[in-house]
Amino acid sequence: MKRMKDKLFSWIGRGIPKDRVAVFFLVFTVLVIAASVWGPEALAGYKDKEILNETHFKEIETGGEGYRYSLDGNEKLYILSQCLNSQTLPGSEQNEWTREASEAEYQGLEGTYAFVVNHRGPSGEEITDEEIYGTCNESLGILADLGILPESVKEVEKGSYDAVLYSAIDVLEPRNNVAVWKLSLSNSQKNANKDNRLIDAYIDADSGKIYEFYVRTPLTWEEIDPDGMMEKWSDYMGISAPQPYESANPLLETTPYFKKYTFSGAGGGSTIVTIGFYEGINELFLKISK
Repeated sequence: MKRMKDKLFSWIGRGIPKDRVAVFFLVFTVLVIAASVWGPEALAGYKDKEILNETHFKEIETGGEGYRYSLDGNEKLYILSQCLNSQTLPGSEQNEWTREASEAEYQGLEGTYAFVVNHRGPSGEEITDEEIYGTCNESLGILADLGILPESVKEVEKGSYDAVLYSAIDVLEPRNNVAVWKLSLSNSQKNANKDNRLIDAYIDADSGKIYEFYVRTPLTWEEIDPDGMMEKWSDYMGISAPQPYESANPLLETTPYFKKYTFSGAGGGSTIVTIGFYEGINELFLKISK
């Protein structure tokens, strides 16, 4: 402003009329005030026109939005086993007979793992409810080819089985979770012939691999090679080699026909996997537990 005054006096000194100089100064002052009042708003409006109603692309980090971390086979097995043990006993008929006596051990369990129904349904990366039956049959075929299951096991049919999608979640690290389908012979099939049929299974919702199964077979326990079966199953699942689980307690299962194995898990933990057999109903099972 001082420089403007000096300029004004220089114009007067040059003989320019004072009234013209005053008018010029007044106009200049008005323009400065107007620019200070409306200028920022006009500039913001101009920038908005460049942004609004236009599609803009920008690469951003999505570390906080991933639907779950990529877990290796041992980690997924461990999380699922912890969640199943904090939730309930497996659903075999033999377990139903002994459930009343055993449920007391599972009441009031608290921990950092949860096994919950996924009400949102499959994401775009998971096996759908229409695909799961075909996927299960493919997996049963693979297990039969590997010699884990007998070839006589029948294919599952949508009308005879119930399929429910679950999420096994590490509560302290929720993005560490495993999506699994549980396929169970429908209650409407109670009086149906269960020979050579799948009774229950937990199936990975991403890969379609079978974690756990209960199957009626024509085999006897003497015809089953649990060590060979477990080695083939661990290769199939892509997990580390099993180690024998030694325990002097013969009451770990509700059947005398079983053998247990242990696998390394997350955070120094371990997962116990059991191959067993219920005599009388000829039910072969492979289950995961703590």
